[in-house]
Amino acid sequence: MDGFDFSFFVEVLIGGLLSGVMYSLVAIGFVLIYKTSGVLNFAQGAQLLFAALTFVSLTERGLPIAAALLITFVVMLLLGLLIERTVLRPLVNQPPITLFMATLGLSYVIEGVAQLLWGTQVHELKLGIADEPLEFAGVLVSSFDLFAAGTAAVMVGLLSAFFRYTHIGLGFRAVADDTFAALAVGLRLPRIWAAVWAAAGVIALVAGLLWGARLGVQFSLSLVVLKALPVLVLGGFDSILGAIVGGLIVGALEKLAEVYLGPFVGGGIEGWFAYVAALAFLLVKPGGLFGQRLVERA
Repeated sequence: MDGFDFSFFVEVLIGGLLSGVMYSLVAIGFVLIYKTSGVLNFAQGAQLLFAALTFVSLTERGLPIAAALLITFVVMLLLGLLIERTVLRPLVNQPPITLFMATLGLSYVIEGVAQLLWGTQVHELKLGIADEPLEFAGVLVSSFDLFAAGTAAVMVGLLSAFFRYTHIGLGFRAVADDTFAALAVGLRLPRIWAAVWAAAGVIALVAGLLWGARLGVQFSLSLVVLKALPVLVLGGFDSILGAIVGGLIVGALEKLAEVYLGPFVGGGIEGWFAYVAALAFLLVKPGGLFGQRLVERA
């Protein structure tokens, strides 16, 4: 039996961690909505698809990348505001299952509108980033994965600054910590919800462009949302830090399992191994690594 190749192990691990960053981007969109309104927004995947499809369709019609990006940015802001105003606000105080089903139906509505506007053909999305291997100390790393990781880091930094230093961001943190206390001091929940849904739309834009560049822009792109579920289980549904850490864990587990366990079971376990890990984790720590602990009275 050949000896353990440590440099190859590091290469696989880094590749998994960088892939996990893209899972984290999708998961962060879930966390923002869940923290402020308690809604598991299953339409996040459809928003991601809509953003990628809008951008690539505009560029194919001759618009410069910068102009297409700006227009798509505005579209996703407006889409987030529209969802909050027409779906979330009328269903305030409804049971969580009602809100979840509403977002599930909304995902099909968004996909249908995207199909009417842009058609159903598959598009190739190019961001001008060549996916070439780069070597660092004998370890090969994908240049596109590095770009995606850098983009995600910038996005997380901007979100952190927004929620720490702006009035709306501070309001978001207050609502996330204690909704009733936030109401007592005069914070307007509809305004906070609208800002959060708009932010989720922007996150869907960034995630949609990155995933669209990797997989191609097609309607199955919306299924990327399913990759966020094990991330949320591991990290916690109400923690942005948990979404980041959970994404890194899921990405690393998938790659390592495929390379080191796959040969023993015939391969192909990368697609489902994260769900097995998430199920096992649920049995040990249902709230996730960074989720809020529920306190129940005896």
